[in-house]
Amino acid sequence: MKIFCFVLLIACIVATVTGGRYTNKYDNVDLDVVLKSDRLLLNYVNCLLDKGNCTPDGKELKVALPDALATDCRDCSDKHKAGSEKVIRFLVNKRPDLWSKLAEKYDPNNQYRSKFEDVAKKAGIKI
Repeated sequence: MKIFCFVLLIACIVATVTGGRYTNKYDNVDLDVVLKSDRLLLNYVNCLLDKGNCTPDGKELKVALPDALATDCRDCSDKHKAGSEKVIRFLVNKRPDLWSKLAEKYDPNNQYRSKFEDVAKKAGIKI
């Protein structure tokens, strides 16, 4: 589920691949805190867009994100996938400006959007 993985990684800062799975050291991040804080959310988005400085976890995220997209998030846990749905729903509905910028950079040919549009629709998300 590439599209779900994509935003989950943004929100949870799921960064490095360790032992065939993405690290779980950020699994206890309160997504609501990140999503409600323009400062936190914009810091990660700007890092991913190469428009701002990256924290160490932001740097790890930039490395892991392309892998997660390319592998259909095969190393994502159920918690990662559930978090990604939450974050996607938020970005699509509340911050479409950020969603568009991230999608433009990480899905310029709409390959992921096209591939997973039905999955998102079943989750009640119009990407």
